[in-house]
Amino acid sequence: MLYHLLFPLAKYSIVFNVFRYISFRSIGAFITALLFTLLVGPSFVRMLQKKAAVETIDKDVPERHRSKAGTPTMGGLIVLIALLLSSFLWNDLTNRSILLMYLTTIWLGVVGFLDDYLKNYGKAAKGLLPKYKLWGQLSVGLLLTLAIYYSSSPADNITALQIPFLKNTYIHLGWLFIPIIVLYVTGFSNAVNLTDGLDGLAAGVLVFSALGLGIMSYLKGNFVAADYLNLEFIPTAAELTVFSTALVGTLIGFLWFNAYPAQVFMGDTGSLSLGGILAMMSVLLKEQIFLIIIGFIFVAEMLSVMIQRSWFKHTRRKYGTGRRVFLMAPVHHHFELKGWHESKIVIRFWIIAILLLALGISTIKLR
Repeated sequence: MLYHLLFPLAKYSIVFNVFRYISFRSIGAFITALLFTLLVGPSFVRMLQKKAAVETIDKDVPERHRSKAGTPTMGGLIVLIALLLSSFLWNDLTNRSILLMYLTTIWLGVVGFLDDYLKNYGKAAKGLLPKYKLWGQLSVGLLLTLAIYYSSSPADNITALQIPFLKNTYIHLGWLFIPIIVLYVTGFSNAVNLTDGLDGLAAGVLVFSALGLGIMSYLKGNFVAADYLNLEFIPTAAELTVFSTALVGTLIGFLWFNAYPAQVFMGDTGSLSLGGILAMMSVLLKEQIFLIIIGFIFVAEMLSVMIQRSWFKHTRRKYGTGRRVFLMAPVHHHFELKGWHESKIVIRFWIIAILLLALGISTIKLR
């Protein structure tokens, strides 16, 4: 909004010319999101406590999690509000990619909110039935994928996946782009949701993934940088930098309240939508494999659940008794049961996320 209101005034004063620069608006979005979250957060947490929107601990998690019962949840609301507000203030609202990001954020935010609402107020212990949650994720993935597929020209080469470690090497998906991307968006949404099990874990790892996509969007949205680094220039990508920095600022602000011991949990309102946001941003940048690299912790968490369930079912059929690969899945609970303190697990996962980010960024020069 500020871009549309103030940049036209540049013809009267050169001061307003700064609103044309992605770097300036990205910093503005970051600061706005961070300050909004820090300032509004305490009141929001008190409101959740007053409304009895508090966490009920699943019986399947480690025993030490019993002490977390009663902690306010649905904190994803403040994350999404801060993200949308700061993006609305600093983004070019005519940019197609930004409009698609808004749709992703709101749609998956509503699905997650319904799940949290039913858990807290609808007396449904498991929240939204898994099949309805899955349909909500698949539907937005399909809608957005079809919109991207049919609105892109052949010159956009939208169905090509670039291999990060190889120069000018692509996998051309053709019409398979549609089902693959639908499953990709749904999978990442669920992967972040599974990772959100320890104080500060999902939010902290999300910061580094969002930062990596923000760097990539800046490079791909800048013709000079893209040409120098042999990256594909995507004119609409630059605005995603502003969106991603708003996301980073929001998440850092949320960590103020979500760090151990957490004053508020993200809930499905945040985790389902934030996973979808990362996935859709990577699709618009044509950097799906890049996100898998920098966000591999989310992938590993999801794989640990899939491996655990598959092996348990296989051994139960074969031996009559199910056996487990991990002490508990997702894998962060495995380390809890091995005796690691929650903070140690979170910090070590953050360190791995930083290494993955460095690995992903290093692939840019290899192209």
